[in-house]
Amino acid sequence: MKMDNEAVERFERSVTVKAQDFGVELTDENIRDLGRYYALLARWNERLHLVAPCEPEEFAGRHVLESLLLLKFFSEQSRVIDVGSGGGLPIIPCLIVRPDLNATLIESSQKKSIFLREVLKQTGTGKRGTIISQRFTDVEPPPGKFVTSRALDDFMNQIATLLQWAPEGSTLLLFGGESMRDKLDQLTASYREMLIPGTEKRFLFEVRSSV
Repeated sequence: MKMDNEAVERFERSVTVKAQDFGVELTDENIRDLGRYYALLARWNERLHLVAPCEPEEFAGRHVLESLLLLKFFSEQSRVIDVGSGGGLPIIPCLIVRPDLNATLIESSQKKSIFLREVLKQTGTGKRGTIISQRFTDVEPPPGKFVTSRALDDFMNQIATLLQWAPEGSTLLLFGGESMRDKLDQLTASYREMLIPGTEKRFLFEVRSSV
């Protein structure tokens, strides 16, 4: 991933052009702040492998705008638990755009947790984000109405555990493909799915937690 000014400009331009396709409304300040996040991630990515290398335009659509689809589900003043935060997707873009949100970011990698702390600081979201540097299975679930996850290690084998772990009555918002649908069916989970714009077989699943 490139991290020069031209790449950031390409990213910001792509976010601006594609936002309507994702049903996302962004201010000029939102776009600048998202550009700052992209630049930070690009600089750290070579060392930490936060996301697969991609062009600014792909990062804008596949990573940032897909993450912002979650905003359709979050009520005002929501508390969100993001599991396997990694490079900050999907929760960092959401915190940037929605100043009413608060989040707990659970990330087992100490190095990635250092990156996340820097991102929260540099994007002005630090007071609304708490980082737990452990596996989610090793901690009690913090308070939260929503649980999000996009790239949890060994995701398919972790879904059942995540459903059991999530706070009672919470809603899980999970990104995945047809294999995730099959897994949710196998678990007889209660869910709805939304096709991600611009894709044919990638979905955002809205799942009720196990009780």
